[in-house]
Amino acid sequence: MSILSSIGRIATEFSAARARYQTERAIRSLPIELQKDIGWPEAADTKTGTRHGVGSWAGGAK
Repeated sequence: MSILSSIGRIATEFSAARARYQTERAIRSLPIELQKDIGWPEAADTKTGTRHGVGSWAGGAK
């Protein structure tokens, strides 16, 4: 594997992670009711009232 292909792979992964972050941020800026309507996973934990991160939905490690 060459240096350029490694840099390209890292840049692609960074771009995908940034897009996921921006999407999550935009959806989280919506009211909880709208998040539930569109089926956003774990929009609100009804037991504790806390909001969760993307978690396994976006492939991130918890």
